[in-house]
Amino acid sequence: MSWQTYVDDHLMCDIDGQRLTAAAIVGHDGSVWAQSELFPQYKPEEISAIMKDFDEPGSLAPTGLYLGGTKYMVIQGEPGAVIRGKKGSGGVTIKKTNLALIFGIYVEPMTPGQCNMIPAAVAIQMPCRSLELSLSEGVKRAGDRLCSSTASDLAFPKRKLFSTLESH
Repeated sequence: MSWQTYVDDHLMCDIDGQRLTAAAIVGHDGSVWAQSELFPQYKPEEISAIMKDFDEPGSLAPTGLYLGGTKYMVIQGEPGAVIRGKKGSGGVTIKKTNLALIFGIYVEPMTPGQCNMIPAAVAIQMPCRSLELSLSEGVKRAGDRLCSSTASDLAFPKRKLFSTLESH
């Protein structure tokens, strides 16, 4: 499954009639792995500041979280794992994995809780895929075997994604 499929089919999926307005998977270095059409063009320093807040929780609170030049007020997240921002009737959730940041941006009528659930659920499905991509081609076959029990789950229906989240 490609990273773009994660964005198109899982981050931008329908939840109780609502969808994120934009989503992306971005490497810790700021490189775009995949993004939705409306994901904002961000500046490298914005990703650097986000990464710093994961390493030093609370560092964004005084200045706010910027993404694509839009300022979000930082609200309660999970130190080192999730950053949440609010702006007007919308907001952003950023989930950190070992190799990437998963972004979900929403506006009402989607709720913050619905937005928070989506990047978290996708992150649960990503570790095996991240391992595969980090392995050299010669070792990849062994990685595929290690991931074989999870690999079939990567073709899961959207609802399975969220039932997986609820079981964790």
